[in-house]
Amino acid sequence: MVFLYKACIFDLDGTLAYTLESIAYYSNKALEMHGYPVIQLEQYKRIVGNGSAVQVRRMLETIRGSGGYTEEDALQLHATYKKLYSSDPLYLVKGYPGMDETVASLKKAGIKTAVLSNKPHEWVTAIISKIFPEGSFEVCMGQTRGIPLKPSPEGALMAAEKLGVQPRLCLYIGDTCTDMETGLAAGMDTAGVLWGFRDRAELSAGRAKYIIKQPLDILDIISGERK
Repeated sequence: MVFLYKACIFDLDGTLAYTLESIAYYSNKALEMHGYPVIQLEQYKRIVGNGSAVQVRRMLETIRGSGGYTEEDALQLHATYKKLYSSDPLYLVKGYPGMDETVASLKKAGIKTAVLSNKPHEWVTAIISKIFPEGSFEVCMGQTRGIPLKPSPEGALMAAEKLGVQPRLCLYIGDTCTDMETGLAAGMDTAGVLWGFRDRAELSAGRAKYIIKQPLDILDIISGERK
């Protein structure tokens, strides 16, 4: 069978793994430790993304408004958040129903798979190891020194190179506009997922080629059944 793509590159948070409760738990714990009020779980859907340094600044903006905090405030809160999250990056993390079967089916069909996240690399590998069988992904890339965070295309292009697949034959899969921008900048088609942290309007604004409701829809895209 001839497939439209030879590789799938996945975002982690909100795409491969449900991490919102974990992120909110450690974020709110950090806020409390610094004397700030906590933020509601649903609000974190708009706060996460673009790396934890940006996330912490969005948290402070949510509480104090733009310009209501100092750079030192952000640095101190970020340091506390990273220390807390590093203590157990698997806490409250869950896999999405159907995702493990989908990745296994891709592997069986000979489609190469990779993970690209703005999370620190060690957190990414720990989470993937928890919710997926060993060998589910040929490449697993988190935040690494010298590689710009998404939406820079550098990480996606490096993942494609490691997989040995041309970017135009890679499908980039994520749940935010940042992911769509990353894939497009790398010369890849993009699929926006609706089970993640953002909505259809954002994915459409990000010019997602496909917008899907469940993990198994990825198989239809790969086979050419989903237009």
